[in-house]
Amino acid sequence: MFDIEIPAPDGASSLAAIGRALGAAGIGLEGGGLWSGVAHYLVAEGARAGEVLREIGLGPVLVREVLVVDLDVDAPGALGRMMERLAGAGVVLHGQYSDHDNRKVLLVDDVVVAHRALETAGS
Repeated sequence: MFDIEIPAPDGASSLAAIGRALGAAGIGLEGGGLWSGVAHYLVAEGARAGEVLREIGLGPVLVREVLVVDLDVDAPGALGRMMERLAGAGVVLHGQYSDHDNRKVLLVDDVVVAHRALETAGS
């Protein structure tokens, strides 16, 4: 899975353009949102999504592989424990959000190391 990061300075108007372009290309959004004028969306086809958005003049578009993991939302402190594992492994977290299945989308500097840190801890 991939996170696409797109400037969205005009809020709803920017998101409308992003949604129309990706929808017309058959690319679904599986999570994400808008924060401080920057949109982040989870997509299966990162490279294609980036191309579509650049073709209509949106950008710059940053596409990066992400780690999508389950989080026990019924266990208080689960997010803290997850983040402690990542920090302990030296992983740099650039951002996180939830997908439509209530999983955590982690934008990290090293997907392999992050996956290993969470897998070995039973996450």
